[in-house]
Amino acid sequence: MQRRWLLLGMGASSLVATGAGLWLTRNRTDVQTVPGDDICIVAPTHAYDPASGLPMTAPREVPPQARCPVCGMYPARHRRWAAQVIFLDGDVQFLDSPLSLFQYLQQVSRYTPGRNAGHIAAIYVSDQDSGQWLEADEAVFVHGSSLMGPMRSGNLPAFASEAQAQAFINQRGGSTMTAARLRQKLPEDLQALTPHVHDRSSSR
Repeated sequence: MQRRWLLLGMGASSLVATGAGLWLTRNRTDVQTVPGDDICIVAPTHAYDPASGLPMTAPREVPPQARCPVCGMYPARHRRWAAQVIFLDGDVQFLDSPLSLFQYLQQVSRYTPGRNAGHIAAIYVSDQDSGQWLEADEAVFVHGSSLMGPMRSGNLPAFASEAQAQAFINQRGGSTMTAARLRQKLPEDLQALTPHVHDRSSSR
């Protein structure tokens, strides 16, 4: 009888300890601090430098410190994915990938306050094969391949020609898309990756 009580006592102690552990775990979860709002990266534009000798709307090399206004990444670190938007006054906004570019074009004023699509003079993307700058409207994009972009989710590598894009598709899969099509609407799987819309007025 004494042995039975001892076992029961041990079982009760175990249950108490387990219960305490569960309570502590639950309690830790309950007291986690959840930020009231997501953190937004407001990436500044980069001014045109007349001393560069480049035409105002010509593509420029990505500065190491440039930040993507959509995701906050550094486009210079993944140069063959980089894109850029040049405004009428020569200011430029660098982006980390064609995907971020087309997300940006959907809501220019959100990512660059005081600007809109009508202020854009030129748009460039990087040729995935050579790294050369291409006018976005003349590039061929590939959607749905196995090659992931800088954010490791979604991809739209750009190519200078249909032949280059097809050669890539033969190795990596996917299908070709034009800038006009992507401007109109991103494919559903890429649209789902668009960052959450913030109400800037509530954070002021």
